[in-house]
Formats: sequence, structure tokens, C-alpha cells
Amino acid sequence: MAWVYLVFAGLLEVCWAIGLKYTEGFTRLWPSVFTLITLAASMYLLAKAAQILPIGTAYAVWVGIGAFGASVLGIVLFQESISILRVVFLALLVVSILGLKFTGNN
Repeated sequence: MAWVYLVFAGLLEVCWAIGLKYTEGFTRLWPSVFTLITLAASMYLLAKAAQILPIGTAYAVWVGIGAFGASVLGIVLFQESISILRVVFLALLVVSILGLKFTGNN
């Protein structure tokens, strides 16, 4: 169950990271509310996962999911640049996340 919490925490991290862009410096109410709620929920689920998983693994996976998702959505939603090297490094993030999952003692 800890890994389920962790994956959802990572997905919520993507939500609040992208939400930051829409808050315009927390000057827009509803995007700010969305961002703060998803931030709190993401942290809560990370804390639940860290009760069972090693904190190094939990934090690295959480950040990895968030970084991957925010990067991909930045490309899709905000026309951020994309290159072969960027795709390679995003793929390495996925490999790293999976490696932590399948090589850990958790």
C-alpha cells in the first residue's frame, strides 16, 4: 500500500507543480486553492508512504515522478522546448524510479 500512496503523492506533486504556473504568484484565487490543496495532499501521502518505505527511496521516487510529470506537461501545456537529450534524460528518470522500486527491500 505504501507504493500506492507514493505514486499518488507523486501524481499530486505534478498537479501542484503545474498549478504554480497558473497561480501567477498566488494572485489568482482558484488556481492557488487547487495548488495548496494538492500540495498538502501530496505531502500527506508522501508521509504515509515514508512510514513504511525508506525515506531516501520515498523522497527520490516522489521527486522523480513530479519532475517527470511536470516536464512532460510543461512541454505539452506551455510549449517548453523538447530535444532528444531532454527525452533521454526524462527516460532515465523513469528508469531510476523503476530501479528504486524493483531493487529495494521494501
